Amino acid sequence: MPRPPKSSPSKPGTAARNTPQRGGAAAGKSLGAKASGAQSTGRHQVRIVGGQWRSRLLPVADAPGLRPTPDRVRETLFNWLGQDLGGWRCVDAFAGSGALGFEAASRGAVDVQMVERDPALVTALKAVRTQLGAEAVHVQRGDGVAALAALPAGSVDLVLLDPPFDSDVFERALQAAARAVGANGHVYLEAPRAWADAELAALGLVVKRHLKAGAVHAHWLRPLTAG
Repeated sequence: MPRPPKSSPSKPGTAARNTPQRGGAAAGKSLGAKASGAQSTGRHQVRIVGGQWRSRLLPVADAPGLRPTPDRVRETLFNWLGQDLGGWRCVDAFAGSGALGFEAASRGAVDVQMVERDPALVTALKAVRTQLGAEAVHVQRGDGVAALAALPAGSVDLVLLDPPFDSDVFERALQAAARAVGANGHVYLEAPRAWADAELAALGLVVKRHLKAGAVHAHWLRPLTAG
């Protein structure tokens, strides 16, 4: 619940969390959702880029600090991960617009836990879940780091970390994510800077791929013990 390529082209970065992402495909079907305190408009949309809901447009609420991961960055991420997430268990720990979590569900993840603190965004996420019929998605209001820390060790396949860039949760979130995914899992991190090998190693993680897109640094991380 701010804010790394396969052998694919470089991706444009996530704008600062205050910049809503515009949807990329006018032909996509837009899902309307509004929540008190966080309203979506036709100008603020993000497009699912792959899987069963490919080209569907998701509304992005007008909420302070909300910075959805852009289409092309998500495309790169799921190229890194192999496109098909069939059977995967995922946690979108700083869900925001839900762009990352809904993308994972669209690509076959069987369980996607979305955690978000803002009650209006939680309402918006639940509305999109209902309209998509995304039965694998479960939305809860809460703290992303606490939700990760409460998971059994090694119980999920992928943790998606896109905290607000001005927050101080990065190290704690990475530590909790490394524990949650276990030896064979994956962690995706968006951050305002590149994380060095040494500091990630201290948390039990290693960079597999890294992408700088504008002001954003996207990292695909694996546990140091991964096979």
